[in-house]
Amino acid sequence: MLTEREIIATLEMLRSENLDVRTVTLGVSLFDCASDDAGRFIDRVRAKITRLAGNLVDACDEVGLVYGIPIVNKRISVSPIAVAAGGLSAEQMCAVAEGLDEVAGRLRCDFLGGFSALVEKGFSNGDRALIEAIPEALARTGRICSSVNVASTAAGINMDAVALMGRTVRLAAARTADRDGIGCAKLVVFANIPQDVPFMAGAYLGVGEPDAVINVGVSGPGVVKKAIDRARAADPGLDLGGISETIKRTAFKVTRVGELIGRRVADRLGVPFGVVDLSLAPTPTPGDSVGEIFQSLGLESIGSPGSTAVLAMLNDAVKKGGIFASSHVGGLSGAFIPVSEDLSIAAAARSGRLTIEKLEAMTSVCSVGLDMVAIPGDTPAETIAAVIADEMAIGVVNGKSTAARLIPVPGKKAGDRVSFGGLLGDATIIGLPGGGGSAGFIALGGRIPAPVHSFKN
Repeated sequence: MLTEREIIATLEMLRSENLDVRTVTLGVSLFDCASDDAGRFIDRVRAKITRLAGNLVDACDEVGLVYGIPIVNKRISVSPIAVAAGGLSAEQMCAVAEGLDEVAGRLRCDFLGGFSALVEKGFSNGDRALIEAIPEALARTGRICSSVNVASTAAGINMDAVALMGRTVRLAAARTADRDGIGCAKLVVFANIPQDVPFMAGAYLGVGEPDAVINVGVSGPGVVKKAIDRARAADPGLDLGGISETIKRTAFKVTRVGELIGRRVADRLGVPFGVVDLSLAPTPTPGDSVGEIFQSLGLESIGSPGSTAVLAMLNDAVKKGGIFASSHVGGLSGAFIPVSEDLSIAAAARSGRLTIEKLEAMTSVCSVGLDMVAIPGDTPAETIAAVIADEMAIGVVNGKSTAARLIPVPGKKAGDRVSFGGLLGDATIIGLPGGGGSAGFIALGGRIPAPVHSFKN
């Protein structure tokens, strides 16, 4: 799959540019585990995940060693628990979360996603039970991640679900107040959620997916930055069209690496290979920053005027390069702007260059949305819901995936600092404009209809 020249270029990316396979995620369908008895369901789930994922970590380590390419995270995603365990109560849903957490820990997996519900048009009993369970489930577990899809371009925005998620986010923060509301870092609200995302917290295995499948997430913001720097140094007159071509070629190489690793892991586990998600997902490590790419393109900082245009170009070039490299590009594939997880983005928020309004504008062209945004702990649930609604509208109208991962940090106010540790990084609390004032709108409820362009034959 890789030519000799591509291998040499890849080795340089690995040595000095922070290229890695950010995650190999094994998707496991739990629909055949369904039972109205919580204990029986948990036993079946443990047995199936153990059978399919028992060798996941070893297979990843072996493949990474053979190719000299680090696989940073080994993860599991499962069918939406609101569907697979639809007959259970909220307390039983919490027990399911604990069972999933136990098996993920025993198998040495970093995270397990799929404590999820899809409610863009309405609620089933299982959906309501799962959402009620989210705050307690995230407080009791360390590896479980939760996602709730409340909107889609085809269905519109379920504002009852948006209001409920505003309250759920507040409760999740309160239940983990001793850890700065970290439960909310494992909870994301989506519009147009893909079925094959390998990245957390949004990973789950959709109903159209195989019984088991390997999806790979490859990240390379440092690689893209270095490629741009080299291209501009070699040709000082290089314009944005030429820079876009440079990004596309770089994304091509990174995608090829991801597919190679994913297929080898899938072969060792005896399951199908699914997709490569080529998302520029940063970490707090120096040199592994999406924000620094903006500086390489002439902006003083992400958040400066021009940032939305830069992000649009970056996202487009990454997607085009990935699609050319593989017929199996999926997930979100583009550029993430998680505020706390990127040193440069966190610094821009700390300096005041990056506000919630600018972040929201940028989410109209990025791959996810308002990601890892720490907000004041006393933010009303209605205000949180209103911010979520704005973000969902961007996704619905533009026919793209958007999400909100908001963290109201208990006891903190705008301008304070918080440290979540590890890959979750540090953040400055970002103030929200307007002092609330959204409660009357959120109280209306109902469903905002789908846009006209969604009705296609």
